[in-house]
Amino acid sequence: MTVTFRIMGTGTGVGVPAFYCACPACREAERDPRLARLRPGAAARTPEETILFDAGPDLRTQLLAANIRDVDVIFLSHWHFDHFAGLGEMEYYVKLWRKEPVLLYLLPEAEADLWAAFPFLDDVFTVRQLSYGQEYVFGGGLRVTPLPAAHSIPTAGFLLRAEKSLAYFTDTAGLPPVTKEYVRGVDTLVCDATFHGENWFPHSHMNTEEAAALAREVGAGRVLLTHLAMHYSDPVTTAALTEELRALGGAVGLAFDGMDIEL
Repeated sequence: MTVTFRIMGTGTGVGVPAFYCACPACREAERDPRLARLRPGAAARTPEETILFDAGPDLRTQLLAANIRDVDVIFLSHWHFDHFAGLGEMEYYVKLWRKEPVLLYLLPEAEADLWAAFPFLDDVFTVRQLSYGQEYVFGGGLRVTPLPAAHSIPTAGFLLRAEKSLAYFTDTAGLPPVTKEYVRGVDTLVCDATFHGENWFPHSHMNTEEAAALAREVGAGRVLLTHLAMHYSDPVTTAALTEELRALGGAVGLAFDGMDIEL
C-alpha cells in the first residue's frame, strides 16, 4: 500500500515572497509563483488517514492545493506561530462536516498555550501528549516516531517509516545525539536550512552549508532543504541556490511546495 508524504510549505514565518520585501528572492517568486514558499507544513496520506505535520497560517491554501478533504490526525512540532496558527481552520470542518474531533498530538509544554490561544476549540480537538521515541502506527504500514530537535523551545521532528524512511525536521540547529542515531541512514532527510550565508540564530536553525554537513554526517540517501527564508542574511534566488548546492556535491537539493515523496 502506498503512503505519500507531501511537503505543503517550505518557507519560514514570513513566507516567500514576503509582503514587505523586495529582495531578489522575493522578486523571483513574484515573477514565477511556482517558486513561492508558504509557511511550513506537510501531510502523510495513507489508504486510511490523512496526517498533518503542523498547521501553519497558510493551512487552508495548502489543503486546497493538495486536494485534501479530510484530516484525521495532526502532529504539532512546537508552539511557534508559523506552525500552529492554522489550527482554527479545523473548527468548521469538525462542526459542520466531520462531526467528531480531530486527534491532536502536541508536546506537554504547549498544551496551556493551545487553550490560551484557542479556548473555543475544546470540542474540535482530542488532545494527546506527544512523546519522544514513541511509535505511532497508521494505515499502509506507516510508523511515525517523534524525536527531539534542537530549537529555541521544546520541539519535535518526525521519523516516518513505511517501505521507505523519511525524517522531517523543519526547525532545528543540528540534531541531538539520540536523534542522529534514529535517523542515521534514512532514505530522505527533509531539514532546516533557514539561512543562506551567516546563520543569525545558530541555537535554533541552520544555514545551507550546515544542513549539507548534517546530511553527510547521518548518511541520508537524499536531502531536501526546507524552512528556507531565501532573504535572511544573504538573499539568494532559487536559481542561484540550486547552482550552489550542485557545487557542494552529494544528493542535496531544495524542497518545493507541493512536492510528493512516496514512502
